[in-house]
Amino acid sequence: MSLLSLPSTREEAWRWSDLSALPALAEAQPSGRVPDTLPWLDCAGPRLLFVDGKLAQAVDQGPIEIGEVEAAAPDHALARLAGRSGWRLRLGRDHAPAGLVQIVHASTGAADHLAAEIMLDADAQASVVETYIGTGWTNRLAQTRLGKGARLMLNRRLLGSSGFVSIADRADVGEGASLALITLSAGGRDTRLDGELLLAGDEAFAEAGGTLLANGTQRHDANLVIRHDAIGATSRQVWRSVADDRAACSVAARVEVARDAQKSDGEQSLKGLLLARTATINAKPELEIFADDVKCAHGATVGELDRNALFYLASRGLPLSEAKALLTQAFVADAIERIGEEQVRDAFREDALGWLRGRA
Repeated sequence: MSLLSLPSTREEAWRWSDLSALPALAEAQPSGRVPDTLPWLDCAGPRLLFVDGKLAQAVDQGPIEIGEVEAAAPDHALARLAGRSGWRLRLGRDHAPAGLVQIVHASTGAADHLAAEIMLDADAQASVVETYIGTGWTNRLAQTRLGKGARLMLNRRLLGSSGFVSIADRADVGEGASLALITLSAGGRDTRLDGELLLAGDEAFAEAGGTLLANGTQRHDANLVIRHDAIGATSRQVWRSVADDRAACSVAARVEVARDAQKSDGEQSLKGLLLARTATINAKPELEIFADDVKCAHGATVGELDRNALFYLASRGLPLSEAKALLTQAFVADAIERIGEEQVRDAFREDALGWLRGRA
C-alpha cells in the first residue's frame, strides 16, 4: 500500500486522523506469537479466536459460520480492504439466544483484514463482545441487519500495546428493532471508528458511543452517522473522551432526519476531559433535520478536572493521584454504564480503571 491510496487530512472526514503508520504496518510480517492468557469473560456461549485475521480457535461455535460474507464498503478507504472473507452470525425467529458471543482478535505485528456479517430475523436476540489485542494494524468491517423486533448488543474492547485499529460499521435497523453499539478504547493503539447506522423501520432504536482513553501521542478518531428514515425512531449517542500528555481524541457525530421521519427522537452527548494542557479534544456534534415534528438535541463540552473537587478529596486524605483517578472514573462512567449485561459492563469498567491507574 502506498500513501497515495490513503485519505488525506485535507478531507473533512479524515482531518483528525493520522494514518502515516499504516503503509509500514501493511508491509510488516506477523510474528504469530499470541499471549498464553486471553481476555475471555467467564460467560457461557461461543468463543472464537482470530489471529492475524484467520480463525485459530473455536469453542462452542454455535450459530457462527466462517467463510464468505456479504459485507462490503467500497466507498470507505480502509473498510474496502476487508474483502469478503470473515465470520457471520445469522439467527432466525425460532433460534434460542446463543449466549454471549465472544470474539478475540489478536494481531501480531502486521496488517490483517476481516469482515463480519450479523443478520437477525424478526424477534431474534444476540449479544456479542469483541476484544482486540496485540500489535500491528487490525482492520474490520461489520455489516448488520436487524429484522422486525430484533435486538443486538455489540460491545468492543480495543486493547493492545501498539499499532492501529480501524473499524467500520454499516447497520440497517428494522421496525421496532434495537441496536446498542458501545466501544471502549483503553489500550496503547491508535483507533479510527466509523459508523453509518440506518433506522429504516418505524419505532427503530439505536444507541452508539463509548469511551476513548488516550495518552502519550495516541490518536482516537470516531465518526458516526445515524440516519432516521422512518416514523418514531429513537437514537442516542454518548461519547466520553479523556486525553493526557500530547494525545488527541476526536469525535464527529451526526444525526440525519429524513423528511418523512416524523416523531423522531435523537440525542447526542459529547464530552471531553483534558488531563494535560498539551492534550487535544475535538468534538463535532451535528444535526441535519428535514422533518418538522421531531425532538432532537445535542451538546458538547471540553474541560479539566474540577479543582474544587480535587481539593475536597485531598482534604479527606485521598492522595492526588487517586483523587484524579476517582474523578476521571466518574466522568466516563455514564458511557460504560449504558452496557446492558452486568458481566460485560464490569469487564469494561475494569479495563477503564486499569488505564486510569496507569496514569496515577
